[in-house]
Amino acid sequence: MNKQSKIFIAGASGMVGSAIIRNLVDKGYTNLVGSYHSRVLNEQKDLPLQMVQIDLKNQESVNLFFKTEKPDYVFLAAAKVGGIHANNIYPAQFIYDNLTLQTNIIHAAHQVQVKRLLFLGSSCIYPNQAPQPMKEKHLLTGLLEPTNEPYAIAKIAGIKMCESYNRQYGTRFFAVMPTNLYGPNDNFDLETSHVLPALIRKSHEAKLSGTPQVVIWGTGSPRREFLHVDDMADGSIHVMKLSDTDVDKHLTNYPSPCFVNLGTGTDCTIKELALLIKEEVGYQGEIVFDTTKPDGTLLKLLDVSRLDSLGWNAKISLENGIKSTYNWFIRKGVC
Repeated sequence: MNKQSKIFIAGASGMVGSAIIRNLVDKGYTNLVGSYHSRVLNEQKDLPLQMVQIDLKNQESVNLFFKTEKPDYVFLAAAKVGGIHANNIYPAQFIYDNLTLQTNIIHAAHQVQVKRLLFLGSSCIYPNQAPQPMKEKHLLTGLLEPTNEPYAIAKIAGIKMCESYNRQYGTRFFAVMPTNLYGPNDNFDLETSHVLPALIRKSHEAKLSGTPQVVIWGTGSPRREFLHVDDMADGSIHVMKLSDTDVDKHLTNYPSPCFVNLGTGTDCTIKELALLIKEEVGYQGEIVFDTTKPDGTLLKLLDVSRLDSLGWNAKISLENGIKSTYNWFIRKGVC
């Protein structure tokens, strides 16, 4: 991947896509194309970036884009995402939207013979009772967590589609499975967000209003691993830039998994997370747990040794990541 290669970032306006763009620009890449559906990337001014509006669920539109632009490399960062509440309310949209858009992109990338494609998955692909920490080999060894099963199945299908195209057509399509992401451009909507941005917003609003309590779903005992989105972008680009020898040996050599876990290898309880955020926000009230609500999976920690052996590990601590994310939240006036 040289600095002039045409690189397509599907989902460029989202938290993941925009972080990949920032990292690529910082590394000197100058020929970037990003897709958006309804929201243009706010930071695109003065960047070497062309933004194109595409309905990625429309196969004809996706095929036309790939035939016209003929990208060399593809980061498939587009997805419908949300927390436990959103997954419970919109299961049909989570499975349909993700299956449709990723299928369209992967097949179109094959048709125009892109050099490499990187699919962004999720740690929820692993069984609910997977051994901890979770290794790539644990995929499809047990039942999924019911609350996000539709989303997880879509992501598993994306992995298997990359693997199948590699086997049949000799493509170099592979994937990273990030743990829980957070950072700039995150979703802070309390109806659809993940736990960390939701806690930032709840704590901030409670501080401003003087609310004596912040209520959190579950018991606070589940443990979660959190990865700053800028670390995710750096790790993803590291994987995309691996040598052909490493790619063919580690990622496209069936039946070896065509994906690697992307995380920190460390976790904390939801209660510990809430207290970290409370301190950073400066909220003086009480954290209360609603034990009538579900916890989700009790333990989700990735084994990151495979990616570590390929020369990459996370750099941003959770404390520093929360601080920078809250500062971004304040600057942007998200509330």
